Amino acid sequence: MVSGSGDDEARQILEDLAAKAGISLSGAKIRRSSSRFCLGVEHGDYNGTELFGVGTDRFIWMAFRPNDTGRLRLFSGNFEGDGLIDVSLEDIPEPGTDKESWSRFPLGVAWQLKRSGYKLTMGMDAVLYGNIPGGGMSRSASLTLNLLISLAEVNGIEFPSEMGIVDLAQAVENDYIGSPCGNLDQIMILFAREGMGTHYNPADRSIRHVPLGPGAPDFRIMSLDTGTIRPGLEKSTYRIRHAECAEMVDLCAETFGIKTLGDVRSEELFNAILEKYGSSHPHLCKRLDYIFHAQQRFARMLEAWRQGDVTTVGSIFRADGFGLRDDYQISGKELETMCDIVRTVSGVLGERMLGGGDKGASGALVLSASEEAVRSAVETAYPRSHPEYAGSFAVHSCRMVDGIKLLPGWE
Repeated sequence: MVSGSGDDEARQILEDLAAKAGISLSGAKIRRSSSRFCLGVEHGDYNGTELFGVGTDRFIWMAFRPNDTGRLRLFSGNFEGDGLIDVSLEDIPEPGTDKESWSRFPLGVAWQLKRSGYKLTMGMDAVLYGNIPGGGMSRSASLTLNLLISLAEVNGIEFPSEMGIVDLAQAVENDYIGSPCGNLDQIMILFAREGMGTHYNPADRSIRHVPLGPGAPDFRIMSLDTGTIRPGLEKSTYRIRHAECAEMVDLCAETFGIKTLGDVRSEELFNAILEKYGSSHPHLCKRLDYIFHAQQRFARMLEAWRQGDVTTVGSIFRADGFGLRDDYQISGKELETMCDIVRTVSGVLGERMLGGGDKGASGALVLSASEEAVRSAVETAYPRSHPEYAGSFAVHSCRMVDGIKLLPGWE
């Protein structure tokens, strides 16, 4: 199953999986959910900053149909060893029952919907296949959104708002999966529009779609998958950073009146906090340093995007990467090796780690004429630095797409 599978190939894969699992696709629909590429502020969602990113064309495809058995029956082509998931809607297990199987996600969606007061009267049959790399492009958020929207559809559930969908999807991961994720991934996928960036302002929870300026050169969004297996956020440095940021807020709340690190926007306030806590809590001040300066760069990045100035967008993306590496200290050696390699290639506008950190993928903004040079550089240099991942690393070249799309199904 190649990573560039299109909708037609995915449809055939879903048909083959359904036959293998003994699931009928008569009357089934296909819902496709994208990956995402965050341009800023990475790790800003749980720190109260504005966010900006795009949907990218690595997907999860799910063929689904209602059933009248009151059961969830699902089969994943990515986790065939887990077999057919077959659970009664009346017997959804509590969180923590199965910490390893991908079944946590459909079970968590059903659990969260019931917990939120929605009635599930119809079961669902589904087969799934995805080609989203395993780190940095929000595979779990894409899966959760797809399952959530689809299970709600077969049960005739209408959500009061799209942000309500974001909240429910985040709650599935927080409360059932045990992942301390924020809402960046869900927002960037649910609201993604082809050819546009999505700007989220937490102050009023507003969404704006920002077209890329007409003067933009032809460029590629590239995911540099290190081949490493990234642990869930609940098992990674992400959880530690999340807790550290909360600790810094607690220290500053009474004296400086902040509720999130994103509230620190002025140089005067930033310097006052450093003066008070720089000696006693230097590691917490480093976390604030990254968030503060990433916010300072954010407005320039948005304006550059509007103007089609991808060179400036790339330079800010790179600067954020240095901050994530040195101040937030959330990267990893394989991620930085990828960045070091592609930074040497002419036409690479910016590069940095993606997602939760430690392992997974880095990303780069690359002029299209340099795409093959990037591939060649990575294929030559990365296995020399990390021969243990010589057979598992990959380079993905992506374009901007809609985040959630319903495709033609079966009669």
